[in-house]
Amino acid sequence: MAKSSAELTRELQDSIRRSLSQAAVLQQHRVKLETKPKKFEDRVLALTSWRLHLFPLKVPAKVESSFNVLEIRAFNTLSQNQILVETERGMVSMRLPSAESVDQVTRHVSSALSKVCPGPGSLIRRGNADTPEGPRDTSPNSETSTSTAHSVCGGFSETYAALCDYNGLHCREEVQWDVDTIYHAEDNREFNLLDFSHLESRDLALMVAALAYNQWFTKLYCKDLRLGSEVLEQVLHTLSKSGSLEELVLDNAGLKTDFVQKLAGVFGENGSCVLHALTLSHNPIEDKGFLSLSQQLLCFPTGLTKLCLAKTAISPRGLQALGQTFGANPAFASSLQYLDLSKNPGLLATDEANALYSFLAQPNALVHLDLAGTDCAIDLLLGALLHGCCSHLTYLNLARNSCSHRKGREAPPAFKQFFSSTYTLSHINLSATRLPLEALRALLQGLSLNSHLSDLHLDLSSCELRSAGAQALQEQLWAVTCVGSLDLSDNGFDSDLLTLVPALGKNKSLKHLFLGKNFNVKAKTLEEILHKLVQLIQEEDCSLQSLSVADSRLKLRTSILINALGSNTCLAKVDLSGNGMEDIGAKMLSKALQINSSLRTILWDRNNTSALGFLDIARALESNRTLRFMSFPVSDISQAYRSAPERTEDVWQKIQWYLVRNNHSQTCPQEQAFRLQQGLVTSSAEQMLQRLCGRVQEEVQALRLCPLEPVQDELLYARDLIKDAKNSRALFPSLYELGHMLANDGPVRQRLESVASEVSKAVDKELQVILESMVSLTQELCPVAMRVAEGHNKMLSNVAEHVTVPRNFIRGALLEQAGQDIQNKLDEVKLSVVTYLTNSIVDEILQELYHSHKSLARHLAQLKTLSDPPGGPCQGQDLSSRGRDRNHDRDETTDDELGTNIDTMAIKKQKRCRKIRPVSAFISGSPQDVESQLGSLGIPPGWFSGLGSSQPTASGSWEGLSELPTHGYKLRHQTQGRPRPPRTTPPGPGRPSQAPVPGTRQENGTATRLDEGLEDFFSRRVMDESSRCGAQAHPQFHQAPRPWRAPVSTHLPESPLQWQCSKSSLSGRFPHVLFPPHRALSPCSLNVL
Repeated sequence: MAKSSAELTRELQDSIRRSLSQAAVLQQHRVKLETKPKKFEDRVLALTSWRLHLFPLKVPAKVESSFNVLEIRAFNTLSQNQILVETERGMVSMRLPSAESVDQVTRHVSSALSKVCPGPGSLIRRGNADTPEGPRDTSPNSETSTSTAHSVCGGFSETYAALCDYNGLHCREEVQWDVDTIYHAEDNREFNLLDFSHLESRDLALMVAALAYNQWFTKLYCKDLRLGSEVLEQVLHTLSKSGSLEELVLDNAGLKTDFVQKLAGVFGENGSCVLHALTLSHNPIEDKGFLSLSQQLLCFPTGLTKLCLAKTAISPRGLQALGQTFGANPAFASSLQYLDLSKNPGLLATDEANALYSFLAQPNALVHLDLAGTDCAIDLLLGALLHGCCSHLTYLNLARNSCSHRKGREAPPAFKQFFSSTYTLSHINLSATRLPLEALRALLQGLSLNSHLSDLHLDLSSCELRSAGAQALQEQLWAVTCVGSLDLSDNGFDSDLLTLVPALGKNKSLKHLFLGKNFNVKAKTLEEILHKLVQLIQEEDCSLQSLSVADSRLKLRTSILINALGSNTCLAKVDLSGNGMEDIGAKMLSKALQINSSLRTILWDRNNTSALGFLDIARALESNRTLRFMSFPVSDISQAYRSAPERTEDVWQKIQWYLVRNNHSQTCPQEQAFRLQQGLVTSSAEQMLQRLCGRVQEEVQALRLCPLEPVQDELLYARDLIKDAKNSRALFPSLYELGHMLANDGPVRQRLESVASEVSKAVDKELQVILESMVSLTQELCPVAMRVAEGHNKMLSNVAEHVTVPRNFIRGALLEQAGQDIQNKLDEVKLSVVTYLTNSIVDEILQELYHSHKSLARHLAQLKTLSDPPGGPCQGQDLSSRGRDRNHDRDETTDDELGTNIDTMAIKKQKRCRKIRPVSAFISGSPQDVESQLGSLGIPPGWFSGLGSSQPTASGSWEGLSELPTHGYKLRHQTQGRPRPPRTTPPGPGRPSQAPVPGTRQENGTATRLDEGLEDFFSRRVMDESSRCGAQAHPQFHQAPRPWRAPVSTHLPESPLQWQCSKSSLSGRFPHVLFPPHRALSPCSLNVL
C-alpha cells in the first residue's frame, strides 16, 4: 500500500476493495484529476494487475472510469508530479501527491506492459513531453525488467490474462493451469489448439493472440478442427508480430483461398519472420491461394524446410507456379527437406509438372517426398530423382500412381538405375500401383545391385502382381539383401503362394513380412499354403521377426499357423486380424502363448471372438511373462460386451494387468523353457535311439559267436556306441544343471556387486560437489539471508547429512533390474548352447549307430548265405516264417532307401512335427485332408493309409497281400448268418429305395431279436482248426516255393510319427476297430480280411 493512501479513510479503502473483489488491489493513491483545462478534482487511483481505476471520494465506492494497460498509447511523466496518459479513448492527466507515488505508478505500468509485450516500444509509445526519461533498471530482478526469460512458458499466462481483461472476457484459469503445469513440465514448445477445443472460439482467439509476443512457443498446431474467422484473424496477427514462431500447422482447419492470400501478405510485412515449416493440408485452397503464396515464397530469404499441401485442390497450373518458385529461389535447394503434395488427383498428369521435375533433377536436400495419388508418371519422376535426390532421400511414397504414361512393355531404365544408385532410402511405397512385370524385375534388379541400403521397407501391396509377379519374386528376391520389410498384401497370389512362400524364406535379410488378402483358394490348397508358411517360420535359420496375415479370412484354419507359434523362437510380432477364427482360434492361441517365449506383440481383431475366447487368452497370459503388447480388439470387444458385459470387462482388465506386469523387468521362467526344449530335443531322438539300439543289440547277439576278428572289432565298437546312446539320455539335463550351478555365483553377479559399490561411491561424491557449488552460488546471490540462516540453525552446512541416495536403491537398480535382464538373456544363451551340444552329440551317435547297424546286417546276411544249403530252405517251413522273411526283404529295401542322411530325414522331421501342435479334432478335416497336411511336412502319403505289423514297411501299403495265393481253398464268411436289424432310416433323395434285408423276420412272422446270436458271436472262433489245417494242406500253397532268409529283422522305421499317422488314419476310417500296437497281422488273419 502506498503512503499517499494514508490520507484515505479506512472505510473508503475497504469499499474500493469490495467494489474490485474480482481483482486484487495493489495500490491506492489520492490524486488530482484534471476534468477541465486547469481544473482539478479529487479522485482515488486504484491499481490492479492489468487495469487503472478512478473512484470519487464517496462511500460506497463506485468506479468512475478505468482503462487497461494495453490501451495506453503514451505514458508521460511531467513536472510537479503530474502524469499524462494517452489511451485509445482520450487523454488522462492527473497529479499525484509526491514523486514517490509517481515512481510507484510508473513502475507498475511498465512492469505490466513488459509481461504482455517484451521489449521497449514493441506495443505502445512511451515518452516524457518536458524532461528526458531517467535511467531505468532493466535487470532480470527489477520490477521494470522487460525480460521474460525466467517466466513460466515465456509469461503466457500473464499475457493471456491481460488480453482477457482488455477484451472484457472472463479469464479461463484452466488454460493458465494447463500451460504453466503441463506444458512447462514437458518442456513443450508446441501450442496445440486441440488441447482447448472444448472452449469457445473467442477463447481460442485470445490464446492465439497471446502468442504474438511470446518467446517460448515455436509451433502452433491445429488439425481436424475448424477455426472461426476471429481465430484465423489472430493467427495472421500473430504471424505478423511474432519473431519466434517457426512452424505453423493448420491441417483440415477449414481454410479458404482468401486466408492464404492474406497469409502471403503477412509474410511480406513481417521482416523478422522465422517461419520455416508450413502445413496447410486438407484445405480447399485452390490455385488463387497458391499463386499468391508462390510469389511470396519467392522472396523468402531462408526458404522452407517443410511444406505440406496434401489434398488442397491444387491444379497443374498452381503446381507450375510452385515449381518455378522452387527453382528461382536458390534457398529452397538447400533448405527444403519435406515435401508432401499427395492426394491431389491429376496434379502431375500434364506437362506443367516439368517445373517440379526440373527442381528435383537439381541437387537438393529432400529427405521426405510424398506424391501419392497425384497421377504421377513414375518413370519420369525416377529419372529426375536419379540426378538430384540420391544422396539424402530416405522416404519415397508413390502409391496410387501409374508406372508410365506411355504404352509399352519395356521397363524404363530409370527404375534400375535409381534403385541401384540411391544411398539413404529406407522406405518405398508403391502400393496400389499397377507395376508391369518388367518394371518389377527392374526394381528388384536395381535393389539387388545396391550395396548402400539396409533394412529397407518395400510396400508392393495391391499392385495386382498375381502369378507373373510371384514368378518374378521367386526368381530375384533371394538376391535382394537390402530389403528388411516387405508388404505383399492383396496381390492375388492365391495358389502361387505354394511356391512363393519357400522362395521368401531364402532371403535371410527379410525381417518383416505382410501376406494378408492373398489366400482366396480352396480349403485343401489353403492348408498346403499354411503348412508351407509354418515350415518357413520353423526353420532354424529363419530371419523373420514379424508376420502379418491380416484380413485373409482363414477362419478355423488359422489354427494351423497358430499351432506353430507355441515353440517358435523367431517371431516377435504377429498380426492375425480379420480372419474370423472364432473362439476355437482364441483357444489355440492361448495354448501357444502358454509355451511361447519370443512373441512380444500380437495384433488381432475382427475374429468373432466372444468373452469365452478372451477368457482363454487371459488364462494363457497368467503364465506368459514375455508378451508386452496386444492391440485393443475394438470390433470383437464391442460384440462380446453386448452379449456379456460383466464377463468381458473383467477378462479384458485381467489381460491388461498381465501385459502391464510383463512390461516390467522380472525373472523369466527358465524352467518352463528348459522343459519345452527337453521335450523337443530328447523325446524326438529318444525313440529313434531306442529302436537303433534294439536292432544293433539283436545283431550283436546274433554275431557274438562269429570267430572273424573284423566282426569282433565291430561288435566291440557297437557295444560302446550303445553305451554312449544310453548315457546321452542324461546329457541334456546334466548340461543344463551344470550351467545353472555355475551361474548362481558366477563372474557376472560378482562384477555387478563391485559395480554397485563403485556407483554408490560415485553418487556420494557427485552429490558433495553439487551441494558445495549450490551453497557457493547461494552465498553469492543472497549473502545476507545466507548469514542469517547459518546463524539460526546452520541449515545449509548440515544439509549434506540429509541429502543422500540409499545404497540399497543403487544395488537394487543394478542387481534386480539391469542385472535381472542380463541374467535372463544369459539363461537364454545358455539354453541354446545346451540344445546345440545335445543335438550335435545325438546326431553323431545316430549316424554311427546307423552305420554300425548296416555293417552288422551285411555280416549277418553273408553268414546266413554261407550257412544255407544249396537246395534252399526246408519245404515244411510254416507260413508265419515266410511272412517274417517277406518283411525282412522289405526291411533291406527300406535301409537302402534311407541312405546315410538319417539325421535329416528322421530327427529333424520329428522335431519339426513335435514343435507344431496337431490340428484340433474340432477343426480337423477328412482323412484325405490330414494326409495332404502330412504330405506338406515331407511325410510320404502312403504312411497315412498304411497298416502293418509292429514293424511297418516304408511304403505302409497293403502290397504284401498281392503275394498271397489266389486259387485253391475258397474263403468263407464266418459271420454271414449274423442277424441284422431292420433299416429305419429312409433313403436319400438321390438313393433308390432298397428292399428289406432278408432274414429280418422269422418264419412265423415274428421279428428277429436284435441281440440274437450276440453271445455266440464273441465266443465263436473266426477260423476253426480244420479250416486252418485245410488251408495249409492245400497243394496250391506249396507251388513254386521262395527261398527263405534268416528271420532276423533289420527294418528301421523312419519316424515315430509314421506309427501315429498310420493308427490315427485307420482309426478315422474305421472308428469301431481298434488296432493294438503289439499285435501283428498274421497270414491267417489276412485270409479272413
